[in-house]
Amino acid sequence: MQLQNTFTDQLGDLGSPVAVSPFAEPKLLLHSPETARLLGLAPEFFLQQDAADYLSGKKLWPGSQPFAQKYTGHQFGQYNPDLGDGRGVLLGDRLGTDLQRYELHLKGAGRTPYSRFGDGRAVLRSSIREFLASEAMFHLGIPTSRALSLVGSTEPVRRETTEQGAMLIRVCQSHIRFGHFEYCFYQGGQQALQRLVDFCIQQYFPDCAQAINPAQALLQQVVLRTARLIAQWQAVGFNHGVMNTDNMSILGITFDYGPYAFLDDYQPGYICNHSDHSGRYAFDEQPGVALWNLNALAHAFSPLVPAEDLRQTLGLYEAELVSSYMQLMAKKLGLDQYRETDRALIGRWLALLQSQKQDYSLSMRRLAQFSADSKATALRDHMLDTAAFDLWADEYRARLADSALAEQARVQQIEQHNPLYVLRNYLAQQAISAAEQGNTEPLTALFNVLKQPYTEQATQAAFAAPPPDWGKSMEISCSS
Repeated sequence: MQLQNTFTDQLGDLGSPVAVSPFAEPKLLLHSPETARLLGLAPEFFLQQDAADYLSGKKLWPGSQPFAQKYTGHQFGQYNPDLGDGRGVLLGDRLGTDLQRYELHLKGAGRTPYSRFGDGRAVLRSSIREFLASEAMFHLGIPTSRALSLVGSTEPVRRETTEQGAMLIRVCQSHIRFGHFEYCFYQGGQQALQRLVDFCIQQYFPDCAQAINPAQALLQQVVLRTARLIAQWQAVGFNHGVMNTDNMSILGITFDYGPYAFLDDYQPGYICNHSDHSGRYAFDEQPGVALWNLNALAHAFSPLVPAEDLRQTLGLYEAELVSSYMQLMAKKLGLDQYRETDRALIGRWLALLQSQKQDYSLSMRRLAQFSADSKATALRDHMLDTAAFDLWADEYRARLADSALAEQARVQQIEQHNPLYVLRNYLAQQAISAAEQGNTEPLTALFNVLKQPYTEQATQAAFAAPPPDWGKSMEISCSS
């Protein structure tokens, strides 16, 4: 596989060439055939004896020039000038089979000039979590980076405890973050900022080149894409956990998976990151945090865009977020179309789930079992307070009576927009525990189930079961 180095060739001052620190004995544990096809990698490659060498940087593909990017960013609201690729490197990029260009980024590749006090390694636990989340989100239809491969080793890595080292190749069109623009603004100067803007427009947003102010047009695209992404997170019940500006993609994709979680019981204030003591990145804070991050990005654009234009551009966020979210929720409830009066219906449904401590994903899916003709429905049986449910059900039943969707179409729509299988943290942990003991079969099984999240799989009922009490609301560490 031949690689090019588009970012490095044009923005080589935003980072440093590096050498990968390979494992002595890398072992391929898992790969995504779908991502491999996207890159034009033949299935036979993964059967080669040296496949793990290429997938861990022990051998480099032709043309590869490993490069660590430099950026800065706001972490938990505080500006940090010392950020950058501290444990990952760009291997290069190539044209995908869809005629889009994709970068390959090797995570856990060893120390770089931006590692600070870190060892530059990744552990098996976090690498498995990112692999599964990347591919699960893709199959849910949510914009995301992808995972190509997971390579393990016997090399020990010290975190809270001693863990096994691993490497993952992340794939996406660009690894440019909000933090790249912040770095140029605070430390690189206007010329560097302009070159970064020009590069992004040329590579990813060519339509913006024709705008009166291309920089403002670029920022507007980022604002709208971010709003739509957050709407999808909230609709599916995804909590990112660490929405620092250096973890926000300029393309509006889910990026830098760390202490994420999909909701179990519907808790709007759920905090999945055990380091987030203030709840800054709680589930229901994500829409506001995204706007905060966009404000930080807009500040970085201020040398190129007048202040009033920045305010107008940021003002697009809320309307796009609310519109996108309500449209998604209407589909999840099996409504023919979103009407403004549906907002109260949706809000009361979520309040019901919260007060009765109902599982978010399963409750949404169970709406397909709702009967418009009878109060005795399977959905009702799961409720703790059936009287409260009946009040909402009457309202929902009246709305369905005024819907253009036939019953079968309603059920089909609900099942197409509410996953039966989600990547719950306890499922990921079970796969991790087995893999740490040398058994990757549970990992492979979970990965395969998550490829068809909306389709019932007859032999995989265990993956759709409610979580056990011990598996609910697990707090996850940032350390990786």
